[in-house]
Amino acid sequence: RVRLTESGGGSVHTGGSLRLSCAASGDNVTTYSMGWFRQEAGREVAGDAVLDNTGSTTYADFAEGRFAISKDNVKNTLYLQMNSLKPEDTAMYFCAADEIVVDFSNLETIGYWGQGTQVTVSS
Repeated sequence: RVRLTESGGGSVHTGGSLRLSCAASGDNVTTYSMGWFRQEAGREVAGDAVLDNTGSTTYADFAEGRFAISKDNVKNTLYLQMNSLKPEDTAMYFCAADEIVVDFSNLETIGYWGQGTQVTVSS
């Protein structure tokens, strides 16, 4: 079984930066596709960035150029570096992983989710 634990959320002002971390544990987790998702209050879960098991990255339009997803396979940790943060980035951020695929649609097929970490950006 895979366990995902997020950290690194917090409160920043507009233009600030945060780095989210997702510590992963479980058999073969280093071979999994992984991603970061957000859920704003009252809205559905949306994808920010995905790092698939070939090393390719995909970003949502609103994240492109501001966010960077990366992974340390020695530490089994996924990161999301978030720069130039805006109030509309305020959300609970979740790490997700799957043996096969993680993408921005078909969220119900993603096998594993963390508990989330809150990011609040004030103007």
